[in-house]
Amino acid sequence: MAVIHLRVDNRLIHGQVTVTWAQSVGTNFIVVANDKVAADPIQKMILPQAARGVPTKVLSIEETLKFVDTPEGQKAKIMVIAKTAADALALLEGGIKPVEVNVGNQAPVQGTKYKMVMRSVAVTAEDAATYRSIAAKGFKVTSKMMPSDRANDFIELIAKNGF
Repeated sequence: MAVIHLRVDNRLIHGQVTVTWAQSVGTNFIVVANDKVAADPIQKMILPQAARGVPTKVLSIEETLKFVDTPEGQKAKIMVIAKTAADALALLEGGIKPVEVNVGNQAPVQGTKYKMVMRSVAVTAEDAATYRSIAAKGFKVTSKMMPSDRANDFIELIAKNGF
């Protein structure tokens, strides 16, 4: 089955993901996909523990693309958590085809020119261009913090905020 859900969330794994999102989307495997996080041995150790029993891997973008094509990856219903919009775009350009692309929490990055487009989602002009590239590939980009929330069309949302 492979990737069923792609969430952009710079908090990575936390209770909201492991309890609510994992159950809602029907995942049985979580992959955190980010090159810097995958190179950090402490995060590679801690993040799977935070997944509360859901099998988890912390991989680089390239490793994620390879994993989803393995027999283990093909049998799993994978929820990929990308740290950034750029990570999500790289994964999609690499061939993953999630059912949904959802933008979760994106805290502001100091030193960048960002706008808060939702209470917990900061976007820069570069991010907005990346999300538009994702949409141009035919993926619907939504934003909702919890699965039970109404999905916002993220491309419309960033346009309303001047991006």
